[in-house]
Amino acid sequence: MLTLLGAKFAAASAARGRHLGFIWPILAVTALALSGCMPATTAPLTSADPVDPAAKVARVGYRSTIAPYSSLRPAMPAPWRERNDSVAPPAKSDQ
Repeated sequence: MLTLLGAKFAAASAARGRHLGFIWPILAVTALALSGCMPATTAPLTSADPVDPAAKVARVGYRSTIAPYSSLRPAMPAPWRERNDSVAPPAKSDQ
């Protein structure tokens, strides 16, 4: 519809001696590009207004991120031969 209107306007302008037909595509592209900047819908505030000083908010609590940590130093080195032998697969007997 817009192109038909633009074509009629261009024909009428050409008949009067002015040629403004080149402006319509520019205006159409500009309008289409700017229509993407408009919000689809405006949503009402669903929660309390942040400006209201009487608005109820959740309490702030503190929880340490390293609370379960316990230091393992200084630790005595374990005898590695006995630990290695305890986890080694059993030796195969040749029969």
